[in-house]
Amino acid sequence: MTPSQNLLVLYTGGTIGMQMTDAGLAPASGFEARLRAEQFKHPQRAVPPWTFGELLPPLDSANMTQANWLAMRDAIVAGVDAGHDAVLVLHGTDTLAYSAAALSFLLLGLPVPVLLTGSMQPAGGAGSDAWPNLFGALDVLAQGVAPGVHVYFNGNLLHGACTSKLKSEAFDAFVEAQRLRRGVKAEHLPPALDYRQPRQPVTLAVQPLFPGLAAEQLRAVLASGVRGLLLECYGSGTGPTADGEFVSVLRDAHAAGVVIAAISQCPQGHVEFGIYAAGSQLAAAGVISGDGMTREAALGKLFSLLGAGLDQAETERWFCLDLCGEQADS
Repeated sequence: MTPSQNLLVLYTGGTIGMQMTDAGLAPASGFEARLRAEQFKHPQRAVPPWTFGELLPPLDSANMTQANWLAMRDAIVAGVDAGHDAVLVLHGTDTLAYSAAALSFLLLGLPVPVLLTGSMQPAGGAGSDAWPNLFGALDVLAQGVAPGVHVYFNGNLLHGACTSKLKSEAFDAFVEAQRLRRGVKAEHLPPALDYRQPRQPVTLAVQPLFPGLAAEQLRAVLASGVRGLLLECYGSGTGPTADGEFVSVLRDAHAAGVVIAAISQCPQGHVEFGIYAAGSQLAAAGVISGDGMTREAALGKLFSLLGAGLDQAETERWFCLDLCGEQADS
């Protein structure tokens, strides 16, 4: 954990840099000058030498897409290739946990740390958490952080592939999910998953299970051309398996090459298909277990694996192994 001496600050937009418009708060460029002015006011702060990069246009993170994930990945890799020894990504909070999870799998093997931070209130406002979060992250990087993707928020350093947004307004909005993670660590990573390898966009869907969800509704989701489907199941991985048509839809989709993975809807849940017959029937239809992964982690992992060009069998194999701490406690 070497202290950073050549940091890249990558600004993507978000509340931290927003300014007021007639329509309300909106993303704005020009954040580098504001950051340097704030640093100049407090020379006592521990700040590593940094250069600034910006992805244009700056985003409200509610508009985040896979293309933006890939652009972040490309900018980070280019920065590391140019000699930067750490990257701080400034990001909106609405989808920060999704981006942190996706980058965790897009940057497997990256030899430097990547931190994501943002704020619940814009920089410069009275009592805002923007500068404490940003300079707190800079201080952590000045001390040294292990390689991998992390989230820094409200004084806490969190695992990038295990973080979720819990609150919509409070400063302690992000938590590291307390889910049981019992997965087997991968002994090695295939070359296709190395951070140097580019990825492609992938059509994915997330389907929560709820009482009354019909097989026709599920079939419509799958008919949209998805290559991966994430089922948010009940409890330990159960669903409406008494409906034979519902199970048939899953079985047919899997036979057609769709990767179908299950996570638990419970905030502290995990999938263990064999406990209930309803879970065993999902597994028999081709659904694979996401163990204790969060929605963000499971979605980002599917995106990375399928986007790397892995086929269904390879994707299912690597999805069920722990790649960066998302499925196994370190």
